[in-house]
Amino acid sequence: MSGTTTAGSRRTAGVPRQWRGTAASGGANRWVVLLVLCVSLLLVAVDATVLHVAVPAVTEDLRPGAIELLWIVDVYPLVCASLLILFGTLGDRVGRRRVLLLGYGLFGAASALAAFAGNPQILIVARALLGVGGAMIMPATLSILRQVFPDRRERAMAIGIWSAVAAVGAAVGPLLGGFLVENFWWGSVFLVNLPLMVVALPVGRWLLPESTGDRDGPWDVLGAVMAACGLFCVVFGVKRMGSGAGLLNAVTAAPVLAGAVLLVLFVRRQRRRTHPLVDLKLFSRPAFSISVGCIVLALLALVGLELIAAQYLQLVLGLTPLETGLRLLPLTFAAMAAGLVGSRMLQWLGPRVMVAVGFALTALAVLSLTAMGLSDRPAVLVGGFIVLGFGLETTLFSAYESMLNEASSGSAGGAAAIGETSYQLGAGIGIALLGSVMNAAYKPGVSSVPGVPASASSDASQSLGAAYKVSDRLGGHAGEALRSASRSAFVHGLHITLAVSAGLLLLGALAALRLPRTMECPADDEEPSQGPDQGQREQEQRDQGQREQGRRDQGQLEQAQLEQAQLEQAQLEQAQLEQAQLEQAQREPGQREQGGTDAPARRDRATVAAES
Repeated sequence: MSGTTTAGSRRTAGVPRQWRGTAASGGANRWVVLLVLCVSLLLVAVDATVLHVAVPAVTEDLRPGAIELLWIVDVYPLVCASLLILFGTLGDRVGRRRVLLLGYGLFGAASALAAFAGNPQILIVARALLGVGGAMIMPATLSILRQVFPDRRERAMAIGIWSAVAAVGAAVGPLLGGFLVENFWWGSVFLVNLPLMVVALPVGRWLLPESTGDRDGPWDVLGAVMAACGLFCVVFGVKRMGSGAGLLNAVTAAPVLAGAVLLVLFVRRQRRRTHPLVDLKLFSRPAFSISVGCIVLALLALVGLELIAAQYLQLVLGLTPLETGLRLLPLTFAAMAAGLVGSRMLQWLGPRVMVAVGFALTALAVLSLTAMGLSDRPAVLVGGFIVLGFGLETTLFSAYESMLNEASSGSAGGAAAIGETSYQLGAGIGIALLGSVMNAAYKPGVSSVPGVPASASSDASQSLGAAYKVSDRLGGHAGEALRSASRSAFVHGLHITLAVSAGLLLLGALAALRLPRTMECPADDEEPSQGPDQGQREQEQRDQGQREQGRRDQGQLEQAQLEQAQLEQAQLEQAQLEQAQLEQAQREPGQREQGGTDAPARRDRATVAAES
């Protein structure tokens, strides 16, 4: 593009024609699209956590077994994480809006099925279908955002709002679920999705622009299935480890091993294909690979910690689920603030400082929470949660923005799917890792309590909730001793887990030092720098264009030469004709004398012959 291109035209260069219009209306359209995308994301984020507080009511009504209850809770994130790459790349192929709208429809239908499920099996199927719908919605929202906001400054602000909405959804889920369960029945936590989906479908079809990526070559169906199956197996094994199963357990190790093999085969297949499902060359760019790693580390260090903190608030401090949700609200508000001001901070500080500072702030907040003990300290909790929320959102927002900026608009769906998959994997691994650290630090404190039988100590070592049940069953002095010892052991384990989490966060801060120093915003192109491979392709395209222009110029030159030759030939013929007429005119007096009445006829024949 020319260096004189205006900012307004640059910002609409990647937007479909029907969305350009005037500068004012184009800007308004982009932000309306962002509003629709944020509502979509809010539904998915809320649904991921809204069921947690409804589990007791579901258990009492449907009477599921232990395995069935585990699947009711885990099948949604398990299916969603497995299918993100499949639907993210499918959106690049067939249209992101189309996949998003199909996700809306499936999400609404599955919500209705879950609300009125009459047995655990139907509820498991409905939750699985919700996971499919969520996998269709999540990468589509981010890839459409990448398409609608080609200007990086505006896109950074949009991603900040998008990530703040995700934080709100995760926090609002338990509060909304608690309110609905207390005032209605457990199925209402699913019915709340239906009115929003009824509105979102026609509004999304009317407002959202359609966009696709590179359609060269066939869509790799086998590769998509391999990625989905591999991720399903890995996430399933990781979740089993998070629930307490050891890695050497056959039911845990076999899926992890099978998933790892499938993912390795998937990577090899993508490298050999001319038109791969996922552009693995993205990982050769430091900004992309480091951003993905930072997302994994941030979630790995914090999601497991969040669950442990919720147990601390309820079991150690004795807060109700609603009070626990209210205590976590400062974290949500801080995350919202970080998302809203993040774009301006990113322009000032750059990705490297932004992500590193976010990790450092989060680590500082985690270490400050080691002041939590057996007694309630509201000021410490509120201050720690505020810094924690601000630092975490700063890290995730900047990492997502840097990752998405490295992908072209044509591969936005695949890049968004990679980011969301890394989020889910980081969360699952974090629960497994930090849960294991917590259990290892907790068990010794309840293994040898005076007056408590060995069998009771073994049962109490499973969790703090189990220890409370055992202590109630024992009663008397032994029960009180076990309860006191288990609370102290849990707090000790919490402190160890916080220290490990802080170490992982500091590791992320070191990794962030390899990110770009500044936020580069190209002045004459909507696409970011794409590395040497993309640069080589662009140079080849320019060379091809120059060759085609040269051929066009050569053709025009040959045409001009041909026209000049024809003009000269016509001039020569005209001169010959005039010469013949002149000679004929000079001979006419003598011909009339010699030829008599036949002379005019001969002259006419001579004229015709000369003209021919």
